[in-house]
Amino acid sequence: MNTNGPFVLAVDCGTQSIRGLVFDKKGIIVAQEKLVYDPPYVSDQPEWAERDPALYYEELVQILRTLREKNEKIMESIAGLTITTQRDTTIVLDKDLNVLRPAILWLDKRKIKKARPIHPIYEAGTRIIGMKKTIEDFSKTTPAHWLMENEKNVWKKVHKYVLLSTYLHYKITGKLVDSISAQTGHMPFNFKKQEWEGPFGLKGQIFQIPKKMLYPIHPAGTILGNVSESFAKDSGLAIGLPVLASGSDKACETLGTGCVDEKTASLSLGSQATIETASSRYYEVQPFIPPFPSAIPGIYNPEITVYRGFWMVSWFRDEFAFEEKLASEKMGIPAEELLNQRIDSIEPGSKGLMLQPFWGNELTRPESRGAIIGFSEEHTKYHIYRAILEGIGYALKEGLLKIEAKSKVEVEKISISGGGAQSDIICQMMADIFGRSIYKVQTSETSGLGAAICAFVGLGVYPDFETASKEMIRIVEGYVPDERKKSIYLDLYEGAYKRLYHRLKPIYMAMEKIDDIDNP
Repeated sequence: MNTNGPFVLAVDCGTQSIRGLVFDKKGIIVAQEKLVYDPPYVSDQPEWAERDPALYYEELVQILRTLREKNEKIMESIAGLTITTQRDTTIVLDKDLNVLRPAILWLDKRKIKKARPIHPIYEAGTRIIGMKKTIEDFSKTTPAHWLMENEKNVWKKVHKYVLLSTYLHYKITGKLVDSISAQTGHMPFNFKKQEWEGPFGLKGQIFQIPKKMLYPIHPAGTILGNVSESFAKDSGLAIGLPVLASGSDKACETLGTGCVDEKTASLSLGSQATIETASSRYYEVQPFIPPFPSAIPGIYNPEITVYRGFWMVSWFRDEFAFEEKLASEKMGIPAEELLNQRIDSIEPGSKGLMLQPFWGNELTRPESRGAIIGFSEEHTKYHIYRAILEGIGYALKEGLLKIEAKSKVEVEKISISGGGAQSDIICQMMADIFGRSIYKVQTSETSGLGAAICAFVGLGVYPDFETASKEMIRIVEGYVPDERKKSIYLDLYEGAYKRLYHRLKPIYMAMEKIDDIDNP
């Protein structure tokens, strides 16, 4: 057995893949497996994103069996299991806890035509502070509300309304239970108190899911249950193995990068790109947009999100990089690596091309859309690709400045993680755009590392999260801003990007009205 034992098994069930990661108590991965979903979701209607929940379970079992086959001795020394998953993917269960329909993923953009009514006092209050449209958009995009109106026969049978993490905990332990830190998205959750909201609270008014349909939730580090006999038979894990609460993938990623206070920011370049900190104080960076619960109990993660984030990189690759995809397959490397090499010689600013990365549901700007301006005959697809990356960077920098303004705390360190952070070219670009030094920790599997920290604390290997973080996280690489490029990006951000949304907003609103006519 490794001298750094015991081990914990962290499973990261993401949007594109599932990963099984075995960590020792020093934060070193001693065994790992990855399985890419094929496909990650199905879309029977434009902008839908659904998936059979049984597939997540089958992939979970498959990856655990593969881990055991390749690492039998290590797997026999596992002291606990923890699950971290993508956020806001919902599943409905009947009275026998059988799945009623495919899961609705966070990527899904279906919505009801008219927001569900809320109490007149709340309605008046949201109108006065200019957040009525945002609250209505929350209501329209809540999957439960869509089911109530469009699949009434299904909704009549719903006994429990759960997240993907809840469903997997049930399949593993036989208990319908989850972590407080996993409760994000379109749920009636009181983020300040970190508990379920009643029907008369604001979140209960916005997200009208009956409390009886929900489930017990516990702090990260809590033992939620044990591996059941049936799951042990399917997966090869030991019967009775403790199953510990961690949190959502973003919450665990933030913890896993060493972001445990307000002076450190976690910059995540994933399918959803985010910038967030960790705070013992509750505050809303934007009105009615609460900080999500941290993987550290009682702590909050103030966050700004670029909804589609590095999904846009995948979109560009699939739509415009056919040549690079063919070449990358022959070379055995990701197509993105070839794209990144091609843009490294392009100067900051993409030769006058600027992108606003609002490809998805921007919560406080619900009318917004993606935009690219500044085209000339000199531009190639590589300029567009660089402009996408720069646009994401500008939006995240804007988010960090909002967090600092609200918190009155200046961020001293920025960690970087997620798929985009695997490129040194992109990491350096972000350092130049932010104008601050950025660091990486010892593994790119930061969500898994954060989940493992929760498990080791829950098992009593470490007395608290602060001690576990110090022992398990190490800074290994840094990126210092290039002063010339930093200056160029600052001028572009201040002189152009900051003005872009307000200049384009009237056009976005006009286009939204046209959409309403086309889609009555």
